[in-house]
Amino acid sequence: MNDPIGRAIADFFERGEAPDILIDTNYTEGELLSPAFFFRNEDGMPEIETTALNLCRGKVLDVGAAAGCHALALQQRGLDVTALEKSVLSAGVMQKRGVEKVVCTDLFLFQEKGFDTILVLMNGAGIGETTEGLKKMLVHLKERLNENGQILIDSSDIRYLFEEDDGSVWIDLADDSYMGEMVYELTYKNDFSRFKWLFVDFETLSAISREAGLQCVLIKEGDHFDYLAQLTV
Repeated sequence: MNDPIGRAIADFFERGEAPDILIDTNYTEGELLSPAFFFRNEDGMPEIETTALNLCRGKVLDVGAAAGCHALALQQRGLDVTALEKSVLSAGVMQKRGVEKVVCTDLFLFQEKGFDTILVLMNGAGIGETTEGLKKMLVHLKERLNENGQILIDSSDIRYLFEEDDGSVWIDLADDSYMGEMVYELTYKNDFSRFKWLFVDFETLSAISREAGLQCVLIKEGDHFDYLAQLTV
């Protein structure tokens, strides 16, 4: 099946509980993610996410919507929300939870236009996989926006993983890729998935946004090197 997150979301929805998802990366190992994370309400969301929800306006596209926690919160506010999710299992759960507009497809196959807000949360920049992939993603999202539309996207600056005790940053000179380009391995029960994921610092996001024809503004910083940015044409 190769959809550990989707399977975990489906199990949690059906049973009210599910084992943790095991996360290993090329930098870390043994991290655990509870499927309950995907079912949090606004009270359980970090301030970066609630800030993004408060900034949403008009017709909204929620990219990588998972179990639909953001889409449901926006629906309750009376906004017109389309939840985009490529996992068939996750999309099915969203429909059962009452998300009114669910589109199950890959982001780059999604061609609908006319959105006022595009929401890309839960370290959403990672969907781009690499810095070049992020530029491609932003260009694609820009084409989905109305003239005065906005993209609200979050990420984290993971350079702290490479900091030495003296404050200097360790760099592998044999690897010329951007340090935030990671490889993730997720395991849930007997389901396994391996994929690239991107964490991008704000300065790099700003530079990539300019290349994509977008202006980038820092909206809010979180408690652990994370931040929310607003991109506009």
